Amino acid sequence: MKTPRFLSSALGVMLLGLSIGYAQEVNLYSARKEALIKPLLDEFSNTTGIRVNLVTGKADALLKRLETEGANTPADLLITVDAGRLHRAKVAALLQPANSDLLQESVPAIYRDPDNHWFGLSLRARPIMYAIGKLDPSTLTSYDELADPRWKGKICVRSSGNIYNQSLVASMIVAIGEQRTEQWARALVENLARPPKGGDRDQIRAAAAGQCVIAIANTYYLARMATSKKDQREREAAMKIGIIWPDQNGRGAHINVSGAGVTKFAKHKDNALKLLEYLVSDKAQRYYADSNYEYPVKAGMEPSDTLKQWGKFKGDAINLSLLGKYNGAAVKLMDRAGWR
Repeated sequence: MKTPRFLSSALGVMLLGLSIGYAQEVNLYSARKEALIKPLLDEFSNTTGIRVNLVTGKADALLKRLETEGANTPADLLITVDAGRLHRAKVAALLQPANSDLLQESVPAIYRDPDNHWFGLSLRARPIMYAIGKLDPSTLTSYDELADPRWKGKICVRSSGNIYNQSLVASMIVAIGEQRTEQWARALVENLARPPKGGDRDQIRAAAAGQCVIAIANTYYLARMATSKKDQREREAAMKIGIIWPDQNGRGAHINVSGAGVTKFAKHKDNALKLLEYLVSDKAQRYYADSNYEYPVKAGMEPSDTLKQWGKFKGDAINLSLLGKYNGAAVKLMDRAGWR
């Protein structure tokens, strides 16, 4: 027998420990792992007296859950990674505008939705990484140059199913057009050292192990490996890797965000807005920088010492909502190019 929708919703409410009549709480769906965000949520609760009921899960699964629950969702705020997913949530009518002067002052316009449906919380860069001693970094200065035949058999990158790569390709479509980007993607595939597999850490490990010379990965993965307290092999691998900040004389290195938005059917909208504002506070931005090794979204906040050692760089200045707008075109392009 199919469970009535109202009973299914009631079960979700019970699982969250939610009491609709209790105003001093907020329900958060987060694609960020609990360990990466719980200390911030506890601090918010201690400061405001607002209890945070946290549900974590895979980003796409949480988006699907919000769609399925519809108006019966207990979620008030959604946190997820990648501007492409945030745009997807907006297009699916899962979010509502958050009107806040504080948010607009704290989050630069290029790192938030033009209609205020979502706001960036932290930045992640996706530069070119290389095996130290195997490549002169002055000979590779842009993403475009990864298509050069001299790098044949020397590049490691994860699959086209990864949204970080989809957003990188979407940013290139914005910068150089779809035709040139497809030509680039086809040449990149020809230069791969192996079929795409694994995550960003696997690309870094492969470069460190000599399986390739070049890897494309987000900086926080390398930072976590470099500072690992439990795995000496991770630290040793990270020591063998250098970073090239591409396109510093042009559009800049590819940037993405983790971000959040108030859900369309939020029952505790005011508390959701308070939590969202707290997540762009100086204290929260410092936490992202020092604990998660991401770049603060807020101007004037310094990155962690680990990130500082890789130097300052120019980031791509496009509005990140475009990464979502061109996601579909990027996925189709990568498929045509044979990027599996």
